[in-house]
Amino acid sequence: MDQSPDGCLTSRYSWSVVLDPDTSAKITRYRPREAPPTWEDVAPLVRSVVAATVTAVPYDVERLLHAVAGLALWAEANGLPRDPDSWLRGEVIDAFVLSRAGVLAPTSVQTYRTWLRRVRDALAWTDRGEPVPPKLHAPANPHEPYSSQELAGLRHWASHLRGQQRTDALALMGLGAGFRLMPRELAATRGRDLRRPRAGHPLIHAGIRRTPVAARAQWEEELAELAELAGGNYLFRPRRTTPYAKNLIGSWSLLHQPSSGLPPLSVGRLRAGWIVELMCDRIDHDLIAKAAGRASAASLARYQHLVPPLDDATAIRLLRGRPA
Repeated sequence: MDQSPDGCLTSRYSWSVVLDPDTSAKITRYRPREAPPTWEDVAPLVRSVVAATVTAVPYDVERLLHAVAGLALWAEANGLPRDPDSWLRGEVIDAFVLSRAGVLAPTSVQTYRTWLRRVRDALAWTDRGEPVPPKLHAPANPHEPYSSQELAGLRHWASHLRGQQRTDALALMGLGAGFRLMPRELAATRGRDLRRPRAGHPLIHAGIRRTPVAARAQWEEELAELAELAGGNYLFRPRRTTPYAKNLIGSWSLLHQPSSGLPPLSVGRLRAGWIVELMCDRIDHDLIAKAAGRASAASLARYQHLVPPLDDATAIRLLRGRPA
């Protein structure tokens, strides 16, 4: 890091720009409160890192100085090499922010982690021309619901299977399309979990600890019969010896392929159909999200393109509201 006669800093890293006098002064004058003696050893490196990255990250220079200085002093106290490449390794950043968990609020801990990781990414580009690492998560790609014809075909196919295969297929479809259960919830469901006070009343899943979940009307009778048959046993694959396994549902679907060109049975597609069906019925999105175990109604936006627009007559009726 070099300093011109007018006080402006220039990082020695490639592609860096000359900083303005105000930013340069803040960097050169920075000193942590109650700085330990080791500050003088790491201060030049802290200032160099901040000078090299301050124009590449969307944070105030004071915040960067505070975060990078804290990391550097922690690394020095823990015997790490006196080198920004060592401090800014992912595992070192995580260890540092976790050590602050008892001092900072949880949101502040996450904020520190984000700041330091952005500094690391910016420094990798500035120093070696490396691009910012890609985000290691897949884009939102929800399951495509079955069409009404596909769902009817699968239900017809399932109802004509024999013995336990028929029971398993209908339980899988009913719990997925009728209740929109997660795989682990589906696997854990026993006959006694499905309750109906008396004929004509909704069929409730009493084993789900969230907003009361009622079965869709078109699946009530079939699920009630399966529940009565199962009693205290699991509805799906009752002879299994383990409560749940990752391949419990997938392996069954793989071994039992529908005929007549029907698509494979997928719990993900059944659950997506449950969501879209309720959205098409104009059910409150907050209620749908709670019943589906979602954090908020915002997660339903990915399905909105599957919901047909209202016709004019329905739109007018809804906008008009109830007469006074």
